[in-house]
Amino acid sequence: MAKAPDFQTWTGLVRARVEEALVRALPAAGIAPERLHAAMRYATLEGGKRVRPLLAFAAGELAAAAPERLDVVAASIELIHAYSLAHDDLPCMDDDALRRGKPSVHVEFDQATALLAGDALQSLAFQLLSDTRLSESVEAQLEMVNTLAHAAGSRGMAGGQAADLASTGKTLALPELEFMHIHKTGALIRAAVALGASCGNLDAGERERLDRYGKCVGLAFQVVDDLLDAEASTATLGKTAGKDAKQGKSTYVSVLGAARAKAFAEELRADCRAALSPFGERAIRLKELADFIVLRKF
Repeated sequence: MAKAPDFQTWTGLVRARVEEALVRALPAAGIAPERLHAAMRYATLEGGKRVRPLLAFAAGELAAAAPERLDVVAASIELIHAYSLAHDDLPCMDDDALRRGKPSVHVEFDQATALLAGDALQSLAFQLLSDTRLSESVEAQLEMVNTLAHAAGSRGMAGGQAADLASTGKTLALPELEFMHIHKTGALIRAAVALGASCGNLDAGERERLDRYGKCVGLAFQVVDDLLDAEASTATLGKTAGKDAKQGKSTYVSVLGAARAKAFAEELRADCRAALSPFGERAIRLKELADFIVLRKF
């Protein structure tokens, strides 16, 4: 049996697969309406850590899923993520001119095009998820579509963004902060794990353990994001650093302090490992991703 690649090699291979899947899924820039399609590709391709697709692949590999199915799921999730970033950066939202080390979509194009590009990316995600056979069961595939819709909607990512906007200038208690980020950031990360696993074969108890992992790793991602916003540079992050404090937003750093926030991230990493413990070495990529998310510097 061939030796499994190390984590860095594995992430490189998966990112390359996802990039190819996104290129296949996105309309070519030369197809009318050209400007909209160019903006969609600009928002999606050649950028980002691809954490959500990596989580989908890691969960899918644990569940012995076919890589071709994981290509589709990972691309669908990344399309939703790309749409959310294009919209979040708009002046009416978080008003950021920099994303992934380059001008935000509305800066490179214009606000109307950024809005339409986000709308089209969201629609394309569900088209992709429903066009391809991802499960032997029609009911199971319908549940996958439902999972992504729930994660992206008012009881998931969009609802979390609404809570974030409403809380600007206010001091949130820790439970309020967790509620906001479980939805804004955590919902799509949790869905990535669930959808990857749904492409394979796991029993109900195994899916429940992965869902617990997804909740913990999604919250850990946001805690570290808050720490990086407070401590890292714009050049390192590829987006404007220190914006949360300037906009008067409550973060894990402002609520807990940096030291306690770091300790909380480590607690969440331990919770991730505990949830994965029954899987043994089958969960190695999910464990490595939890380590990467908590220990990352960008």
